[in-house]
Amino acid sequence: MEFSIKTSLTEKQHHNCVVVGVYEGRELSDAAQVIDGLSSGYISKVLAHGDLEGKLDSSLVLHQVPGVQAERVLLVGLGKKAELAEKQYCKAVRASVKALSALGADEVLTTLVALPVAGADVRKKVSLLAETALDASYRFDAIKRKPDATEEKAAKKGIKTLHIEIVASSDVAAAELGLLDGKAIGAGVSLTKDLGNLPPNVCTPTYLAEQAQGMAKTYGLKVEVLEREEMQKLGMGSFLGVAQGSEQPPKLIVLQHLKGDGNQKPVVLVGKGITFDTGGISLKPGAEMDEMKYDMCGAATVLGVFKTIAEMNLPLNVVGVIPTCENMPDGRATRPGDVLTSMSGLTIEVLNTDAEGRLILCDALTYAERFEPSAVVDIATLTGACVIALGHHATGLFSNNDALAKELLQAGEQALDRAWHMPMWDDYQPLLDSNFADIANIGGRAAGSITAACFLSRFAKKYDWAHLDIAGTAWKSGKEKGGTGRPVPMLAAFLAARAGQNR
Repeated sequence: MEFSIKTSLTEKQHHNCVVVGVYEGRELSDAAQVIDGLSSGYISKVLAHGDLEGKLDSSLVLHQVPGVQAERVLLVGLGKKAELAEKQYCKAVRASVKALSALGADEVLTTLVALPVAGADVRKKVSLLAETALDASYRFDAIKRKPDATEEKAAKKGIKTLHIEIVASSDVAAAELGLLDGKAIGAGVSLTKDLGNLPPNVCTPTYLAEQAQGMAKTYGLKVEVLEREEMQKLGMGSFLGVAQGSEQPPKLIVLQHLKGDGNQKPVVLVGKGITFDTGGISLKPGAEMDEMKYDMCGAATVLGVFKTIAEMNLPLNVVGVIPTCENMPDGRATRPGDVLTSMSGLTIEVLNTDAEGRLILCDALTYAERFEPSAVVDIATLTGACVIALGHHATGLFSNNDALAKELLQAGEQALDRAWHMPMWDDYQPLLDSNFADIANIGGRAAGSITAACFLSRFAKKYDWAHLDIAGTAWKSGKEKGGTGRPVPMLAAFLAARAGQNR
């Protein structure tokens, strides 16, 4: 989808479609009033027949509206006028894109940025519009057969160019900045979705390493990919213990976006990259095991965030560390009862091989120490317990530093990609005691997401650290099965704020 900023008046525009809003109670927005005036009250007459009440998410396509140059007018419900905030605004934008997805209206003018949205200036409204439009129009067809001519024509329906109307010419500069922001976040979200949606026989650890190398070449980033032998020399026995049951070689991917001052300590993002998780010897149930291709969404998030901040040219030093491998149950696989020695020197009793994410992350967290970070944030589809606790709406947030946790919470609110601060008190740490090693890799069923975070905290004592458990938010199941791209928007907002660029 292409975007452009328009400052001409609605009535002078000729497009396949013009999008205007209607508040609940059939109250016309300013742009809708313009259309209504041009059409001698046609919009009001249609609404009087009860075809659209203005409820949020609703829409109605009108063809050949008298006096209007556009071939179609799309009325979009905005909900209650007094309640139009960023969340409702994004829902209206999404509804407009979805409504036009099966139509031949490929060149569209939207007037929704002109709406008064509580707490959002022009830059923010344009950014949210572009991000939401890209998300709503996302399609994953990279591995489907090539369509025939009829199918290809149908697939090409939907918006190709979205013109964004800005009422005041003095707002154009802010709108252009907002468009850059929104497109960058949308690009990062799309990459994260793509990587998650790919099948595990395609998206292997080697494939992720190749994507990182390609991104580094495109954007001028530094990249290093450590192989098994190098990880053995570093003493990453915990990470390699997970990897040893797979034919796929493990990789430790290190990306660096160095656009801040030379003496600026970097933010390190650590992403769990289990490209397929069978559970190992502690084999998972067969139902929905196909979704374990999404166990690398933490890694996909790091790559998506790097694409976003590279597109933004964010003036900040950021390091990405991605431990990636498969968790498979062959004759060499780690067994329950095995003891692994981590890079930190701590020994780990493996009581359940399906608690493998923390085993690869702990060595990556130790590796992160060498960058002398200002903060470390790990992102992982870590525990089903977090889904039970928070469902699919909020990401679980754990931290050893309340100020860092507050930064991430605020970024999540700003980006409409929310997290919830979970406890990680010392009371939970004894649940990880082991009779045979320094620490066990599970603490029992109770408080499973918390004890997982407590495990990671043992390896993050030398810096400010936060852990994002995205098991409930990284993908959707059922009819809408697919990656969500979360928490790319949250982390983009967090890093922008760290760079002193509140967007």
